[in-house]
Amino acid sequence: MGLHLIQLMDHRGERIVAAVQEDVAWRLGKIATVYELAALAIERDVSLSGLVTELRTDDEVDLAAAEKEGRLLPAIDHPDPARLHLTGTGLTHLGSAEGRDKMHKQAAAGATTDSMRMFLMGLEGGKPEQGPGSQPEWFFKGDGTSLVGPGEDLRSPEFALDGGEEPEIAGIYVIDAEGRPRRLGFALANEFSDHVTERHNYLWLAHSKLRPAALGAEILTGELPADVRGTSRIRRNGEVLWEAPFLSGEANMSHSIANLEHHHFKYGLFRWRGDVHVHFFGTATLSFAQSITTEPGDIFEIEAEPFALKLRNRLTIAEPSEVQVTPL
Repeated sequence: MGLHLIQLMDHRGERIVAAVQEDVAWRLGKIATVYELAALAIERDVSLSGLVTELRTDDEVDLAAAEKEGRLLPAIDHPDPARLHLTGTGLTHLGSAEGRDKMHKQAAAGATTDSMRMFLMGLEGGKPEQGPGSQPEWFFKGDGTSLVGPGEDLRSPEFALDGGEEPEIAGIYVIDAEGRPRRLGFALANEFSDHVTERHNYLWLAHSKLRPAALGAEILTGELPADVRGTSRIRRNGEVLWEAPFLSGEANMSHSIANLEHHHFKYGLFRWRGDVHVHFFGTATLSFAQSITTEPGDIFEIEAEPFALKLRNRLTIAEPSEVQVTPL
């Protein structure tokens, strides 16, 4: 088992960071956040694993109790939520085009859709031997105010037409003082989206992605395994409504992680020092593609090796809000 980092609250309500290795979790000194830990590693020019070895205490952390008591936090956050960016890529996994193509086929009157063309570009050039490859689909989801952690509600806007899960792996990054993206690792995620809005018109994809997203408690440091296997399920009234396996990792993707990272961070506005980026790498598994319609109160549950903790979130609907623009 690799090194995992977890943010949580202790019994006194104070934030702490735990390091997990070989199924044992230890508190990391007086470090309160993973962001603080990353900043310290960058300042000292040391690896996260090296810094963890230095800061690890003898205080063991009971993660099972923290999970049961709702004290787990999202894997990363930022002191200023506006400086945390939620973004992602789509049509990056083998099989991911099938459901999307089916959604858009009618509108295209049976022609090859833009979705399929984008997917085929990834198959042909998404894993270059050197240099940048084909550009993936890219989208913006929001800032840190749209990020929810384990056990928190995924609140769909009252105007949304659907609220559906997307089980994914997300890359976690901090931008250093020289403007270089520094990857902390990877986390389990639910890139929650409105698939009915997207199906109605592909040009509404950007609207469909402006929804909250859930992030698991763990950051897996180091490289992502090439073959990640997990399960995505929906529970309703205590029973499993739907369940399916999902795959991630480069063995199951049409793009390399490095290519997806390049096409995000090639933009200078995403290399502002001190910012945090949570970048979703996509999925090929959706309950919506199997004609499942979610309802308020449904529980999304995502699990995958090598993550020890499941990501669970309940679907709720936000209260209507009146927005009126007034001249100044």
